[in-house]
Amino acid sequence: YSRSIMATRKHFEGIAAEAFIADTDRWALDKLKRIPLLPQVIQKFYELGLDRWFYCYNMSMSVRCGPTQYKTLYDIMRESAAVLDMPEPELYLTSNPFPNAWTSGVERPYITLRSSIVDTLTDEELFHLIGHELGHIKAKHVLYKSVGAVLFPLLEMIGRRTFGLGDVATIGLILAYEEWSRQAEITADRAGLLVSQSLDISVDANIALTAGPTRLRGEQSREAFMEQARAYQDTSIMDELGKVLIFLSKTGTYSHPMPVHRTQQLERWVLSGAFERIMAGDYEREPEAVSA
Repeated sequence: YSRSIMATRKHFEGIAAEAFIADTDRWALDKLKRIPLLPQVIQKFYELGLDRWFYCYNMSMSVRCGPTQYKTLYDIMRESAAVLDMPEPELYLTSNPFPNAWTSGVERPYITLRSSIVDTLTDEELFHLIGHELGHIKAKHVLYKSVGAVLFPLLEMIGRRTFGLGDVATIGLILAYEEWSRQAEITADRAGLLVSQSLDISVDANIALTAGPTRLRGEQSREAFMEQARAYQDTSIMDELGKVLIFLSKTGTYSHPMPVHRTQQLERWVLSGAFERIMAGDYEREPEAVSA
């Protein structure tokens, strides 16, 4: 990307995660924290040293980006972190034909990009993607996301000790976790938009990730996709019932919301005026920034 893009991108000094955390994210996390089994799972996560193991495994299978290693990706990450006024995490690139990216590392945060997602997105769209991943870190999602990655084995370990008495709590924890995980993506999408600073770019990134890598990329239509998103939201009562049934049977345990729904939620946030207020400098700040 060009130096002019860096120069014109707004930086949100002292911005707090609360400025863009979705209400549904807050609500779902509060519900998740009320599950009695959660503290045991988190304790087991630390006891087994899984956070350090994940870090070492990721480093063994990926290339770390830096000033002399995939500098374009490294510069995009640095600029994105500066926009959100947060420490820079480590950034890695790994080979995989299925586009994806993730954030991990409770004690030492890092972002990993698959090679195919870099090929799928333009540099501008990568600002949205990396901003999205940084949003997870800034909103303190990483602990729960990391625990969720090994939730079933941890629950199995604990379940053996409780002789099955934790079954009800186990089911409640899984459902509460998956619901929170989906809502956390809405928050991260907002962070991605704050970094891309263009709804058009963020929508284009979502289209590319939904459709996947294709030689027909030039034929995609932002307007048509948004019409599709609005049509999905504005459905009849019977269609709404169908969406509920599909959710319960197909997506109840998905960690991410449906892509079309995510795009519509992002547009609604913009239409609410919240995005423009932040762009104008009206946003909640970290306590230390307010003091300064």
